[in-house]
Amino acid sequence: MNKHVKYIRKQARKHTEWFSNCLPMIASENIISPAAREMMLSDFQDKYAEGPVGDRYYEGNKYVDNVERRVKKLARDIFGVDYADVRPLSGTNANQAVLMALGGPNKKITAPDVSDGAHISSARFGSVGFRGMEPKTYPFDVDEMNLDLEGTKKLIRDVEPDIALFGRSVFLFPPPLDELKDVFEEVGCKVWYDGAHVLGLIAAGKFQNPLEEGVDVMTGSTHKTLPGPQKGVVLSNPEDEEMEEKLSAGAFPGVLSNHHLHSVAALGVALAEQRKFGEKYAEQIVSNAKALGQALYERNIEVLCVDKGFTQSHTLAVDVEEHGGGETLAEKLEEANIIANKNLMPWDDVESAGEPSGLRFGVQALTRLGMKENEMDEVAELIKKVVVDDAKPSKVKEDVKTLREDFDKIHYCFDEGEKANKHWQIL
Repeated sequence: MNKHVKYIRKQARKHTEWFSNCLPMIASENIISPAAREMMLSDFQDKYAEGPVGDRYYEGNKYVDNVERRVKKLARDIFGVDYADVRPLSGTNANQAVLMALGGPNKKITAPDVSDGAHISSARFGSVGFRGMEPKTYPFDVDEMNLDLEGTKKLIRDVEPDIALFGRSVFLFPPPLDELKDVFEEVGCKVWYDGAHVLGLIAAGKFQNPLEEGVDVMTGSTHKTLPGPQKGVVLSNPEDEEMEEKLSAGAFPGVLSNHHLHSVAALGVALAEQRKFGEKYAEQIVSNAKALGQALYERNIEVLCVDKGFTQSHTLAVDVEEHGGGETLAEKLEEANIIANKNLMPWDDVESAGEPSGLRFGVQALTRLGMKENEMDEVAELIKKVVVDDAKPSKVKEDVKTLREDFDKIHYCFDEGEKANKHWQIL
């Protein structure tokens, strides 16, 4: 075998083995089911399908068309919308498609600030800026970990944006969309919601439903609380045919060509699983997040928003400045096989992104592996050993491995009980 191929296969196998002994707690990741992973290995990965279903620029797409029609219907049904585009390659790519459709250099946009948990694509140095737009950021209430309602109303009235963008990457609580409806109507702006992190919770009815609260278009990635492949969606009830055409053209030919057909098929499997198992899965995610927040708090770890129950989503935000800061502790946790990420807190400057005050924890992957509230207490104790007790990560790693021995299978899917790394055995 070629030495480069051997090396790459070896690294992939090592990664799989490592993560089978880890606590995966990155809030923006999840684990797809074996049935969805099978689609990622299918012949669809080698093919092109430029253009809309039934009117492709290439031949050889009759089965591709059948799949994409079904996946779009699943998305429309699950989210209760008239329009669903499953072509975007990621959440950011979906955001780019909306910006291509509705934004532009002469357009004004309001958005959350990156320090307040916004995704980088909404920043001047991200996709919004790439489209020639300068975002005006909402005032933020740190105690509530949410938008300052009156300040946000004032900003929107003052700016009179063409687009008002909501949604964050540290997404603990729903933004107050209902209370802002009158302002949206007064200004006449399009309202866009980046629901990447909470897409599975929205689909299950366990978070706010933005499209019922004044939102015109919702984007999201499909691999966070919705446990599908790395892909993106655009969802909307377009006000007219012109808006629908703009959204479609924003995706193709706007920001993508071929749209990775194997991941469309995998997304279809994930959506079918969401329809059957999503409600129970989402309930357990939120319950686990709250339980982990309480368990960490009881161990003298400063989880934000204790008075609000810590979170209404899958995510916890933790201030660890007094214990060494986010970067140092994320690295120590990784040495202990606890995989989380450093994260800006609202009081941090964007320039301090490399050394922020906080950590972000997500429980959606642990929940997917079958963990429940009791295990969250064990997880909190392991985190505490690293963060508070300054225990040797190598010692904690062994305890993490022991905990994972009983949690190596996928739940809330059609392959219930199958091992997460089933298809990697060939390596």
